[in-house]
Amino acid sequence: MKRKRKIVQFRKAVRPVTDPIINPILDLAESGRLSGILLLIATVVAMIWANSAGGESFLSFWEIKVGVPPLEKTIGHWINDGLMVIFFFFVGLEIKRELLEGELSKLRQALLPGVAALGGAIVPATLYLAFNAGTSAVDGWAIPTATDIAFSLGMLSLLGNRVPFALKVLLTAIAVIDDLIAVLIIAIFYTHEIDTTMLLYAGGTLAILFALNHFKVRRFIFYLLPGLLLWFFVLKSGVHATIAGVLLAMTIPLDEVDDLEHALYKPVNYLIMPIFALANTGIVLAAGGVAGLLTAPLSLGIISGLFLGKPLGIVLLSFLVVKLGLAELPTGLRWRHIIGLGFTAGIGFTMSIFITSLSFADVVLQDTAKLAIMVGTLLSGVVGLIWLVKVEKTLAEG
Repeated sequence: MKRKRKIVQFRKAVRPVTDPIINPILDLAESGRLSGILLLIATVVAMIWANSAGGESFLSFWEIKVGVPPLEKTIGHWINDGLMVIFFFFVGLEIKRELLEGELSKLRQALLPGVAALGGAIVPATLYLAFNAGTSAVDGWAIPTATDIAFSLGMLSLLGNRVPFALKVLLTAIAVIDDLIAVLIIAIFYTHEIDTTMLLYAGGTLAILFALNHFKVRRFIFYLLPGLLLWFFVLKSGVHATIAGVLLAMTIPLDEVDDLEHALYKPVNYLIMPIFALANTGIVLAAGGVAGLLTAPLSLGIISGLFLGKPLGIVLLSFLVVKLGLAELPTGLRWRHIIGLGFTAGIGFTMSIFITSLSFADVVLQDTAKLAIMVGTLLSGVVGLIWLVKVEKTLAEG
């Protein structure tokens, strides 16, 4: 009893010291902003470190090979082909939940965000190709099609209750469909040589996982070993390994999805995504070379795709489907809100950087694309926030 009393007294003594540090962090976590802040910190650290005196050792670290044949990969590859599978598994769980019981479970509800997301992919890709068709950078056409769901929602959360809740719901639905589009793009367009034997093994493993679901096996532990085998077979088949994460998510029983999402939310947002950013945003900036990088056709295609293509595609196709009477704007939203949402959806970051790593083997092209993604994301986020603040101020005054 004395020991417990001392512990309680100690906690009471240190709380005045720790509360000013802990409470703001908890508030950021609850609001959804902490994930975006950690991504920014990881990005800034990576860029400063890569351009410091220890930059060469920092970049070399990610090239260290770890593992044994047939699973010997660099640390960077383990992050992109291994750790990011958990991120894609998390994305797959979100997609499944929304399709089966969320905002996308009914056709009329899903039509507006579905068409908006499609426009938000087609127009950015078209703008990118307008700058890069016929060049060595043409393979990066999918880079500006992505929306970072955590980062974009974190940006909206900065406005708190000043924006309608329906706007956050619509952005979430668009971002989920956007993730689905990105998964399909990766599976179809960024798969090169196929090992049909490994693909058949992957198909057989996937069948076993669906059988577990069919026979109402609920505990995730029974899905884990087949899931690891699925990842290995997909990795060796030539299809990008992260697709295994999405496929595994589709086999998880629906009543287990919420628990798994809850369990993975913090590891994915506060650990995996910052590690990914740290490993992939160490861009070496040559003295006086930043302006040259940002005016290259590759950069212009990405920046215009994210900053202009996203709002144009989302607004134009949303307007079309509403005017045709096939869908309607959610209650409380105006077209001015949709424009602001369009800019916010231009926050590509995580998925855009991931697609960059699949698009280019050339380090210069990768670094140029990553820098452009940062600029496009920053422009989209800042303009989106300013636009929505002005919209709400105008509506309040009117």
